Amino acid sequence: MIAALVAGLVAGYGIAVPVGAVATYLITLTARTSLTTGVSAAFGVATADGLYALIAMVGGSAVASVIRPVLLPLRWCSALVLIALAVRGATVAIARYRRRQTPTLAEDSPVGPGRAYLGLLAITMLNPTTVVYFGALVLAGQRTVAPDHPRQTVFVLAAFAASASWQLLLAGGGALLGRALTGVRGRLVTAIVSSTVVTALALNLLIASH
Repeated sequence: MIAALVAGLVAGYGIAVPVGAVATYLITLTARTSLTTGVSAAFGVATADGLYALIAMVGGSAVASVIRPVLLPLRWCSALVLIALAVRGATVAIARYRRRQTPTLAEDSPVGPGRAYLGLLAITMLNPTTVVYFGALVLAGQRTVAPDHPRQTVFVLAAFAASASWQLLLAGGGALLGRALTGVRGRLVTAIVSSTVVTALALNLLIASH
């Protein structure tokens, strides 16, 4: 049981810690909105990671053959969604800056907790890195964790907990960033930088698909 716990924690942190486009978007979403929204978004990411861990443990090797044909479409969908979010974030920030409008909480939080949870859940489920990572667990993880339900449950819960703890840390960082950059110019700079980074990471997904 301890082996399943350790394997789950390692798997969860292994997919969560590398900072990519989803993590960047999570941080800046929290900075633009609120900690509550960021926490909900963080749990959306962790839920997707937990679901993929569950699929990997329960689905067996059959999942690998299902994943391979859809990797390219998933890569394109993920990249296009992230680019659209980045463009929208930068556009809104520029429009507010031109009006010299300091956003209030109500104006700056069109994305509520529920929408943030579902949005980040969907984006992470489309993230090909997550698909490939847990697809590999189908092959490697089956040897690490014995195929019985209690150990599989411990593995999945540990992977979810590890991912959630890291995503919450990122959301907390985003909340601190939001408090530090409360002015119009600070919000503009944050939005432009984050949109640029997210777009670059998304384009990298597209380039890697060729």
